[in-house]
Amino acid sequence: MSIEYLNQLFRPSSITVIGATDEPGSPGQILMRNISRSKFLGPVMPVHRELETVGGIEAYRDVDILPLTPDLAVLCTPPDQTPGYLVELGKRGTRAAMILSHGEFRTDSSAREAYNKALREAVRPYEVRILGPNCLGYINPGVGLNASLAHRDALPGKIAFVAQSDSLFTAVLDWAVSKNIGISHIISLGDRVDIHFGTIIDYLNADIHTRAILLYLETIVNAREFMSAARAASRNKPIVIMKTGRSLEGAMAAAAHSGAYLGSDDVYDAAFRRAGMLRVFDIDSLFDSVETIARSKPPRGDRLAILTNGGSPAFLATDELINGGGRMAELECETVERLREELGDCWSYENPLVIKSAAETEKYAAAVKLLLADRNVDALLVMHVPTAMLASETVAEAVIGACRRTKKTVLTSWLGIDDCLAARNLFAEAGISTYFTPDKAVRAFLNLVQYRRNQDLLVQTPTSISRRFSPDRTAARAVVLRALADGRHWLSEAEAMDVLGAYQVPVVPTRITSDMDGVEGVVLAAGELGFPVAVKVLSQDIGDHKAAMGGVALDLDTPEAVREAAMAVVGRVRRHSPGARIQGFVVQHMARRVRAHKLYLEAATDPVFGPILRLGLADAGPEAKERETALPPLNMTLAQAVLTRNNLHKLLQGDHTMPAADQDAICLTLCKLSQLVIDIPEIHELEIDPLYADQEGVLALTARVYVARCDVEGADLLAIRPYPRELEECVGLKGGLRVTLRPIRPEDEPAHWEFIEAMSPEDRRLRFFGNVGQLPRSEMIKLTQIDYNREMAFLAVAERKDCEALGVAISPDAPEEAVASGQLTLGVVRAMFTPDNASAEFAVALRSDLKRQGLGRILMEKIIRYARERGTRRIVGEALTENAGMIGLARAVGFDVTKNFDDDTYSFKLDLHPRD
Repeated sequence: MSIEYLNQLFRPSSITVIGATDEPGSPGQILMRNISRSKFLGPVMPVHRELETVGGIEAYRDVDILPLTPDLAVLCTPPDQTPGYLVELGKRGTRAAMILSHGEFRTDSSAREAYNKALREAVRPYEVRILGPNCLGYINPGVGLNASLAHRDALPGKIAFVAQSDSLFTAVLDWAVSKNIGISHIISLGDRVDIHFGTIIDYLNADIHTRAILLYLETIVNAREFMSAARAASRNKPIVIMKTGRSLEGAMAAAAHSGAYLGSDDVYDAAFRRAGMLRVFDIDSLFDSVETIARSKPPRGDRLAILTNGGSPAFLATDELINGGGRMAELECETVERLREELGDCWSYENPLVIKSAAETEKYAAAVKLLLADRNVDALLVMHVPTAMLASETVAEAVIGACRRTKKTVLTSWLGIDDCLAARNLFAEAGISTYFTPDKAVRAFLNLVQYRRNQDLLVQTPTSISRRFSPDRTAARAVVLRALADGRHWLSEAEAMDVLGAYQVPVVPTRITSDMDGVEGVVLAAGELGFPVAVKVLSQDIGDHKAAMGGVALDLDTPEAVREAAMAVVGRVRRHSPGARIQGFVVQHMARRVRAHKLYLEAATDPVFGPILRLGLADAGPEAKERETALPPLNMTLAQAVLTRNNLHKLLQGDHTMPAADQDAICLTLCKLSQLVIDIPEIHELEIDPLYADQEGVLALTARVYVARCDVEGADLLAIRPYPRELEECVGLKGGLRVTLRPIRPEDEPAHWEFIEAMSPEDRRLRFFGNVGQLPRSEMIKLTQIDYNREMAFLAVAERKDCEALGVAISPDAPEEAVASGQLTLGVVRAMFTPDNASAEFAVALRSDLKRQGLGRILMEKIIRYARERGTRRIVGEALTENAGMIGLARAVGFDVTKNFDDDTYSFKLDLHPRD
């Protein structure tokens, strides 16, 4: 459905309230009261089949006699009447509806689904967008509209809050008003029959009145839609999210309440990180974190220096920092010497830096400057305990002056209430974040650190086809399909190892012998592998229980030992399970890597987010904190982030008892499994336990794989779309130059600077509709770090040496990274798709010294083909009147070209899939 009507939903010019009434306490009465008390200036038209007026406003008996077609219809009607009213509204031309809460079907999931289905069927022919049902409505202070069942109005501001919960809607509203915090929108989603979190995030991302987005959610319905919207918005505005369900019991309660799939909290957590969002766990932190992000540039690292005039607050802050995963900054020797000179003997000589309670303001200021100048300090926390000898605001003024020019993060905590009010106001005016307690200040710092890391993850764009290794997809897929053809879901251990081997995961050498080979076949296989070996019974009837049944023998050093063990394991299995069929034996070389770390690696399928990966210690158990979750696709940077999130990274660095492991080999193995589950979607579960990791690399000892039929491509199952390498192609220009057309990647940023500089000032003016100098880096990030689910940019690149041979000018000032790539960007075409894929707006640009080679047409035809294949309805564009080249190109590739006399531009439109 289209998102074009969301403005009518949240910024309507007229409203009808169906089910409006004067009955005290009813939804229709509360809504009419709230709208009437707000500053909404448009007409409000109550609909009631019996009343002539509602709240003193003329009422209408039915939708078809309303004096005008309302932008927004709010329904406070019983469930059996609501679908019929939606049909009437659709016929009338209303395109936005909101269904308020009656608390229906909270405990009857089947009745709720039947009701939601009836609502969807009612609006489908008319493309009416629905907020709800069972929601509390929304408040938009910017247009003076309280269209909610809330008990009070909101203050105007720049923060949006979106809640899945009715109770959190009112609680946060009350909390924000009491704290004097302004809101741009506060929205209750209800049962999300149509409008989900992704739709609202898209709307708020485009809203100029919203600078930050706060979310409270319990479950997600469409993971890719949510991730696509969140990743797009996180590049422009901070998103802070609070989610229930960290415990299994809480998650089950939330899922039962919402009627959605449960999902795993660790998977949600991984998704939030990949989307560049910050997760918090209480209402205070929601607003505190937004304020901190708005006031402070996220620090480059996690090293904090603490300055205070009281020891106990410093110790509390230190505990909070270390327990939260941060680090105390180790001061440089030069800093320590300078502090001695400035402070004399009135400080603690280490971080946390505790100075005497009566220290002069000049000493505070000097210490602040020296700490901020230290290269080992990523951020500074300054705290102050009230004293009778020095006014709190005087110290605050000195601190503000000392850190006025710094680019580092500075946080403050002035302890106390009344005595520190003036100091806190000074910090607020100076744009410095301040907190009531040390623990809150430290948590704010840790949130900033996590936000920075999540933003770094956001820009990673793994390829859909790996370049780091060359898997044999055909061989691995053949193993899987053969098992499915045999009616089996669990691969044998040997088959599982074959699949891993096809993706170049190092595995223990393995041989399979059939029952026809007998014991001597086992002996022969052992000789081929080399001693010592392990012998395992191969039987589909006992599956993974062979060890418990005595069907495994280890450390066999001689042919005689192998012969005896093979007969013995068969005997033990037959005693435990007389009916078990023995198909043969699995013979494996014994891996003697005594000092290797034992890891656990898993690929699984989450009901919400699809394929996921988990890495942890092999003996830690499924609930261990050392186990980390990641969403494919992965690259080496993202895989490294999995290792560094907890103690696993430190353990793998080794110590005096255990050598360090090759962490690159572990990361590459994660990437290989990521590629495997993308390439072969029939793999629903995969477990390597253990995976040995040491200085020599990694080695998979055993593996289990569960497979099932799948009718979609693996990439379509992912919550995050990978870099679409399959869209790359090579073309030739008129002058003979070979050019590669490919989607843009984040690492193209340096070459894109060079490309923009290669455009003449006039070409830049025509492309950007105005005179531009050097683009700010924030704009370049938007151009090169895109979400392929809703945007596409195709580059035309060629080898630099080939371009030089043809006389293309190469800038001597090109960025080193661009030169090192060996390629030159010659042109780019991009298209921004609406979230509903109804329309795309294009733009195209070429190097000014490479025109009339046919490249412009090649790029335009490329983007048109792509848009048509993804089902986009139309492509539109615009150019200045004097841009004759673009106008001619648009006509040549089939666009309808129209002149706009009002703003001196031409508009282009190409219908790709015209409606019948």
